[in-house]
Amino acid sequence: MDIDKILGTTKPESFPRKSAIYVWGYNQSGQTGRKGKEDQLRIPKQLHPELFGCPAGFNARWLDVACGREHTAAIASDGSLFTWGANDYGQLGDGTEERRKHPKKVKQLGSEFVKSVSCGAHCSACIAEPRDNDGTVSTGRLWVWGQNQGSNFPRLFWGAFEPNTVVHQVSCGAAHVVALSEAGLLQAWGYNECGQLGRGVTCEGLQGARILSSYAKFLDEAPELVKITKVSCGEYHTAAISDKGEVYTWGLGNMGQLGHSSLQYGDKELLPRRVVSLDGIVIKDVACGGVHTCALSKEGALYAWGGGQSGQLGLGPQTGLFSCVANDSQTFFRNIPILIVPKDVQLVACGHSHTLISTKEGRIHGWGYNNYGQAANEKCTYAWYPSPVDWCVGEIRKLAAGGGHSAVLTDACSLKELCEFVLADCMTLSNAAKVEDVASRTGSDALARLCGRLREYLLINGGDDEENEMDSKI
Repeated sequence: MDIDKILGTTKPESFPRKSAIYVWGYNQSGQTGRKGKEDQLRIPKQLHPELFGCPAGFNARWLDVACGREHTAAIASDGSLFTWGANDYGQLGDGTEERRKHPKKVKQLGSEFVKSVSCGAHCSACIAEPRDNDGTVSTGRLWVWGQNQGSNFPRLFWGAFEPNTVVHQVSCGAAHVVALSEAGLLQAWGYNECGQLGRGVTCEGLQGARILSSYAKFLDEAPELVKITKVSCGEYHTAAISDKGEVYTWGLGNMGQLGHSSLQYGDKELLPRRVVSLDGIVIKDVACGGVHTCALSKEGALYAWGGGQSGQLGLGPQTGLFSCVANDSQTFFRNIPILIVPKDVQLVACGHSHTLISTKEGRIHGWGYNNYGQAANEKCTYAWYPSPVDWCVGEIRKLAAGGGHSAVLTDACSLKELCEFVLADCMTLSNAAKVEDVASRTGSDALARLCGRLREYLLINGGDDEENEMDSKI
């Protein structure tokens, strides 16, 4: 067998040799994995293998990371799932309701190889396959736990899908969950008081799983079945992409988060309805926040709509041209999509009130509520426009945004990136200037920016205990 087949790629040089996860922002429940006691972490901190109870060099690669309201989850290269942070509803999957500031392996999934994970406000879900699977059968089994999921331990959940259905994706909201099958069908369960389950009605109380069967292209056309390729849950709304690159949204739309110029049911949309303003634009990804939504086109253009009172749309403060004043309050919203970044966006993630993107040149930008540093480097309460987050090295593979914290997974896919990882790990305040000089002369722009930011931050803050930790390990 040749190397391409072994690595599962046609470009062996793009295969990750090592990965790093950085987490930063609000830390009240320990969701950043920070050893210190401070409630916020404005410097993205790399989570080293020792923090996961692993010797150095073990589990050096990571497959996925996700942020909930106040908890975090990550998947190691061996398919093990680690969780940490808030646990008041059992969202960490350890059978308790005690929060944990350090990552711990979810033992109940020991017989499964976890492939992807999603965190909601107070629940979690993952897709995994049995470790004894010989690879001849495509599998993707859904496991759920936490608030409204029936257990504080992960439990296998088929819901409205037939047993052994291959589950392709799962997304968790504040009080509902939506799962996508490989065949393009969606099932949803949880609370439906805002129509976020897409059933054509609102309901009181916890609702069981049901497959969505109707998608409205236009208000004057009969709903029909659509094949879905991606889904994202906001706090009380949902968005999905069809196989034709069209965006459908439903649920609560009081802040314009559904992207429709008007709604059929007051402040709600009870059936999935196409965002007609994006017609003609092929969308490849969609992300929902608390009250805002972002869509990423095939060409790398980013569109956003919904509530912008914290700057999460990236349009600036109180811009009359793009905002509305509702009920004489200071609530600003945009109820149809607007172009925010015209090109070169590769990834997008929406937190409760902030947004993160990565660009083609390998940089992270964020905007929105920034009181804990979750959206930008600047020490400001609101980042009104896209601002750089220059604390990470490596190729960006996954962005995650939670209630008040953020995470990024980066990979080293080349010798140069591996060297950058090593230098970043070894950097101290005393050698940062030398590392920055070498990085600048060798074209290691991300490492050079990291050195500059680190020196600036440590000099300003005087190198207290928390910064001394950063001095030894970024």
